[in-house]
Amino acid sequence: MKLEGKKVGFCLTGSFCTFDKTLEQMKKIVEEGAEVIPIMSYNSYELDTKFGKAEDFINKIKQITGKQEIIHTIQGAEPIGPRKLTDIMLIAPCSRKYNSKISKSELQTLQ
Repeated sequence: MKLEGKKVGFCLTGSFCTFDKTLEQMKKIVEEGAEVIPIMSYNSYELDTKFGKAEDFINKIKQITGKQEIIHTIQGAEPIGPRKLTDIMLIAPCSRKYNSKISKSELQTLQ
């Protein structure tokens, strides 16, 4: 898939041990020409862990994306869908268990 010119909502969730590898992927997406709109869960934005300080990850994300603001509240994220701010939404990391739950839920909604 070519990402040049696409707007990618990149949602970073709280599996802190994967942040370094996840940010490598964010950088690759930017290098492919996509505009990355950074979105972080409350915990990933606020919590320092043994894997690093939240402020350090925030600064890396700002550097990678060139964005000075990171969406990190429900109120900040609410306009994304209605205003069609993204072409693609990426949730990272997204465990198989979480993905399976969401997929089953969506399937039940469609039936």
